[in-house]
Amino acid sequence: MLLVLDDEHKEHLNFLANVDSSVLQEFCKIALEFMRKGIAQKVYQGAAQKLNVDAETVKHGVEGLMYLLTESARLMVSELDFQDSIAILGFSQGLCKDLLGLYTENRAEIRSILGEMAMDLPHYRNLEWRLDVELASRSLRHQTIPTVVMKLHTEDCGKKDVHVLQTDPVNLVHLTQTLEGALAEVKTQHCRRIIRNINK
Repeated sequence: MLLVLDDEHKEHLNFLANVDSSVLQEFCKIALEFMRKGIAQKVYQGAAQKLNVDAETVKHGVEGLMYLLTESARLMVSELDFQDSIAILGFSQGLCKDLLGLYTENRAEIRSILGEMAMDLPHYRNLEWRLDVELASRSLRHQTIPTVVMKLHTEDCGKKDVHVLQTDPVNLVHLTQTLEGALAEVKTQHCRRIIRNINK
């Protein structure tokens, strides 16, 4: 499975395709250190002075490298696919070899860091539902009031919960349309870019 990177990330990694192996190794160390401990702006300044480039270029290079490594580890990209993915980006054979070594050596640790960063939220287990219809009451003999009753089963850290929810069909249709709209929005390029930045 080849990685699909957008133009912005390709541009950030483009700077690293033209550096020496030692410089790339330094960038990799910075990227891994940032994944472990968080970002420190002073490191950007120091690296920028050594390379005689502006701090923004260094920042983009490190962020591009971090994204490449985290996405590869998250998707469990094979070594062959990783090589093909970075070869497309214009990396020389030597730099490809260095990056592959870094990726295979640190993949397990990167996955562990990503696992720690993930939010532990209750997740869906099962849903039971029924439709209740009130056809008449003492005061109104001819009426139809439909109600959807749902029993939502969730699990959070091994703890199972049951939530009983009740709504009318009109609200249920509105809720469904809103959720479908949200799912469609998540697939847009703008939203993917925001999610990528959050996951950094």
